[in-house]
Amino acid sequence: MTLNLNPPKGTADRKPEEFRIRKYIFDTWRTVCESFAYDEYLGPLVEPSAIREAKSGEDVWGTELTKITNRNGEISDLALRPEMTPTVTRMISKYQREYTKPIRWFSIANFYRNERPQRGRNREFWQCNVDIFGSESVSADIEVLQMACELMKAFGATSEQFELHVNDRRVVDWFLDALSMDADLRKEAVRTMDKWDKLSQEDFEKVLIEKWCDGMQIEAIVQFMKSDALEGAWSQQINQIVDAMHALGYQDTIKIKPSLMRGFDYYDGMVFEVFDKHPENSRALFGWGRYNGLADIFGVKEAIPAVWFAPGDEPMKLFLESWKLIPDALRQQRYYVPVLEEGKETEVMKKAQELRNEWKNVLIGMKVQTDSKAIEYAGKKGIGKENVILL
Repeated sequence: MTLNLNPPKGTADRKPEEFRIRKYIFDTWRTVCESFAYDEYLGPLVEPSAIREAKSGEDVWGTELTKITNRNGEISDLALRPEMTPTVTRMISKYQREYTKPIRWFSIANFYRNERPQRGRNREFWQCNVDIFGSESVSADIEVLQMACELMKAFGATSEQFELHVNDRRVVDWFLDALSMDADLRKEAVRTMDKWDKLSQEDFEKVLIEKWCDGMQIEAIVQFMKSDALEGAWSQQINQIVDAMHALGYQDTIKIKPSLMRGFDYYDGMVFEVFDKHPENSRALFGWGRYNGLADIFGVKEAIPAVWFAPGDEPMKLFLESWKLIPDALRQQRYYVPVLEEGKETEVMKKAQELRNEWKNVLIGMKVQTDSKAIEYAGKKGIGKENVILL
């Protein structure tokens, strides 16, 4: 039997030259998170599927969740993680008393969703998950928005290249309350509203009709989605956030967008997205927002306020490529110490170790070469003649 050389559908081989770009993205994420004094953590690759099904939304647990089998070939209660939020909420629910609040954590991890692969969306992907737990202060909301902007700036992006869209799910709830929707219809309406930018108005209204919205409700929802300002009991707080972001110098980046929903049910406050303004890659890059009530699925009596965001590796790579922001030289400077004579192998290793003790990256030869062949070999490895150490 001859095995297929290609990776599974929705995954990708990351050869060294490709992985250097991913590493650059990961390193930049980590640098920005650590500059805000966030602590890095990591959760398990698998979790009980019940915690996904409890709060992740039907799209994930219904069709995208990948459950694993036990030794008997039976489907177990475990599944590959499609996101980090339930995992980190479980961890915080368990360990919160060990830490002084607010708790600032981040992770860089891989995930798997059994969805249809498309441009910018793979089945296996990497995300940087950034969370603040234990603070209801609007300052926490402002901090994650600031971090999102600084993350983009760390890649060299400007306000001409990306935009920060913000909304508040409590304003949406206030609006839907006024339409006298029951809980089930409200959920369906929010999920449809989250698709506003992907549907024509005709298709949007058709979906709402299918969800049993009446004519008056549909007309009101369409007007709400077209508006460019927020009204209602919670609009003052989102305006406070915007004012603070202006004061911090992001006035050309942030924009209130009432049509922004975020589809998951657990969002219950400020929501946001970072949007790519490139005409050939016009799309939301990442975002997310407040989820104060998620810890209740773990039996935590007192709510744990939380706010987060999570950029992904593939959308970030597409953004950097679209705006030509990937540095020309991502590889660290390397040195090459060849073996020029038989019996000199130990001497070569000792020299390489001296250089490594100076924090230099050193490649050594494995067979005897002439000077010219050594320089030619180094060139093929991307090492300049000036970095070839001839002993």
